[in-house]
Amino acid sequence: MTFSEISNLRLQNQKIETTTFTKASDVVSWMGAMQAQDFAMSKWAIGQRMIGSTDEIIETALNDGLIIRTHLLRPTWHLVSAEDIYWMLELTAPRIKSSMKSRDKELELTREVLSKSFGLLEKELSKGINLSRDLLSGILNASGIKTDENRLSHILMNAELEGLICSGRRTGNKITFGLLSERVPVRKVFSKDEALAKLATRYFTSHGPASLKDFVWWSGLSVTDATKALNLVASEFISVNVGLEKHWLKAEGSNFNVLSNSVHLLPAFDEFLISYRDRNASLELAHNRKAISNNGIFYPVIVINGQVAGTWKRMTQKTSVKIETHFFVEINKEIAPLIEKETEDYSRFLKKHILKK
Repeated sequence: MTFSEISNLRLQNQKIETTTFTKASDVVSWMGAMQAQDFAMSKWAIGQRMIGSTDEIIETALNDGLIIRTHLLRPTWHLVSAEDIYWMLELTAPRIKSSMKSRDKELELTREVLSKSFGLLEKELSKGINLSRDLLSGILNASGIKTDENRLSHILMNAELEGLICSGRRTGNKITFGLLSERVPVRKVFSKDEALAKLATRYFTSHGPASLKDFVWWSGLSVTDATKALNLVASEFISVNVGLEKHWLKAEGSNFNVLSNSVHLLPAFDEFLISYRDRNASLELAHNRKAISNNGIFYPVIVINGQVAGTWKRMTQKTSVKIETHFFVEINKEIAPLIEKETEDYSRFLKKHILKK
């Protein structure tokens, strides 16, 4: 299988090229989880994979607790559906907590300090109350718990990984936290093997073709657990050789359609790039540092026929948005109107008008 075939299939299986989804929670469930440290861009990541999407619709799904923004898989923000959060946390949180131990120790966040913090958070956030970082910081400070030097982030992340707190309803532009047990009262759990199989099925169905190394990277699982997960479900997938690596995908997701005049403005940290250890199928090595910074910042990218061909950025005002594009190579003149259509789609998503150059 060629790189071009891989990238085209990924666009299709990730529901970027075509989609039938009309609910934001269904998109997130299909993807398993979606990286989301850039909150505004993570909503567009859902929007790209959904019919009739708007920022407001996705915001409502988040506020209603149908989608949760929290830390799981790798130690960074992710979006996950409410139906999946408990079993996914139980499966992936232990390795994240283990990776945080040395930094927690440096910050003097002992088990006693964290336990006291958790008690305060549970008390203050009970009965459906959602509070911002600043307010929670003040509450912890008032009880003698220091929150400077990144301590607050570690306290809150530990509380998320314990299954105590998660994203709450937004207040204005402020992100808040609430109790997970109140935001998602129905708790779905599985045995470890069931959870491993479920995670592997979600990943290789929605992200295939992908290798075991890709799955290890995306899931945050150990190589041993990731290998076991793939072995548990391998019979449900087909494998193709790409160089020395086997890539796995669903048989029904293997129908290759050559894309022509396919253009997408993908958000920063989109799963199309970030969810693979090896990104050569979609991003030429010569352009790697133009799309991904040296310190791991993934820029919003322009994807043409499955290949990253440039970057874009937005400047938003109250009622308008201006979009600037930068291409790595000269593009065909036929592409220009398709880029314009994509910018119009994005402006409709935001419910703003486009400021022309």
